[in-house]
Amino acid sequence: MVKHIVMFEFLESAGGRSREENLVIAKERLDALVGVVPTLLSCQVHINDSQAAKSNYHLVLEAQCKDFEALSQYVNHPAHKEVVKFLTTVKSARACVDYVE
Repeated sequence: MVKHIVMFEFLESAGGRSREENLVIAKERLDALVGVVPTLLSCQVHINDSQAAKSNYHLVLEAQCKDFEALSQYVNHPAHKEVVKFLTTVKSARACVDYVE
């Protein structure tokens, strides 16, 4: 199994919405990919708690695919690309790690 961990830092505001509003939208859109992208076996999306350190990233995605080919199919799936379009407009930073479990 391949774990795909992505962390995002969001802009304070974007698209006429607050960071908090965009975080909720991003979580909803990422969660909705399960069952739509066949190679996405599981996906957990978490928003950093308001009581946590302000220096933390704002959102984390933990996805699981069978192998790196399945991960590539997930990344290139049209539904995922639509979510990426949105994230590109609201994020200020992204960090990613992919590893075999």
